[in-house]
Amino acid sequence: MQEGSWSWGAHRISYLRVAAPTDGPPPGKAVLCVHGFGASKRHWRHNVQALAAGADVYAIDLLGFGASAKPPSQLAGEAPGAGSVRYGFDLWAQQLLAFSDQVIQRDQGQPSALQLIGNSIGGVVALNAARLLQDRDTPARQVILIDCAQRELDLKRLGEQPWSAQLGRPLLMALVRQRWLIGSLFQLLARPTVVRQVLRQAYPSGGHVDDELVELLVQPSRDPGARESFRGFVNLFDDWLAPQLLEQLQTPVRMLWGDADPWEPVAEAQRWRQTFACIRELQVLPGLGHCPHDERPALFNQALLQWLERQTST
Repeated sequence: MQEGSWSWGAHRISYLRVAAPTDGPPPGKAVLCVHGFGASKRHWRHNVQALAAGADVYAIDLLGFGASAKPPSQLAGEAPGAGSVRYGFDLWAQQLLAFSDQVIQRDQGQPSALQLIGNSIGGVVALNAARLLQDRDTPARQVILIDCAQRELDLKRLGEQPWSAQLGRPLLMALVRQRWLIGSLFQLLARPTVVRQVLRQAYPSGGHVDDELVELLVQPSRDPGARESFRGFVNLFDDWLAPQLLEQLQTPVRMLWGDADPWEPVAEAQRWRQTFACIRELQVLPGLGHCPHDERPALFNQALLQWLERQTST
């Protein structure tokens, strides 16, 4: 496993690479793994080696996460500040395309047909990147969603919320713009004891909820700028929803879902499967939660390898 860094404009981006065996598939085939909120490339630590049996595998830290740069946030209506960025799914999707063009293509010596894997918000990022690749006539081979974020707090879903939540939304949106409040909230949520409590919800079987995982998630929160990327993310009240992207895609999409996910109900994934033609398969993993790739990696890797091998063999 090789760790590298890449300059995306003024921003340092961190990533992992595991090369396929030298007697494996020819160049031009690569897998790119995209983490969820609060996680990093290291969240795929139990997967990348196994998945590299049939293709070069990369795991990237999105801008604002992991060991990547964490520039100041610029929200809608705010004047640009020095080095500030508008965090969101368009920014992160553009990051994936640039990484494919500048890093993966460099490593492989030719353009690569990507297979994109995304967990939680990383699933929405992967779908948006697939949309951009499709628009420029270099489509991804497939997108694999792992408990993709459903983003129920987005304004486009406000009508689904109780009337009390609808009435309180303007106040919530005003409050989370305030840096003093975000700083206090971030400090609370980044405590190891709180992180461990959240992980016990996300990993209902308890698999791999240990000190290593807690430190993996807590360590980036100590970086300068971590509060700013958190501020940018919690203010994404009007950004892409997965169904908006799924209805535009012709790229094959497959989904793996823990049926005990406390935040992203599997019933919604089943509805997507019935609604969108691009979705070819949905595999439900009994008893697993929001991050099945880390909770039960052996089971996850076995299921995923079948899908990856099906694509890399063509």
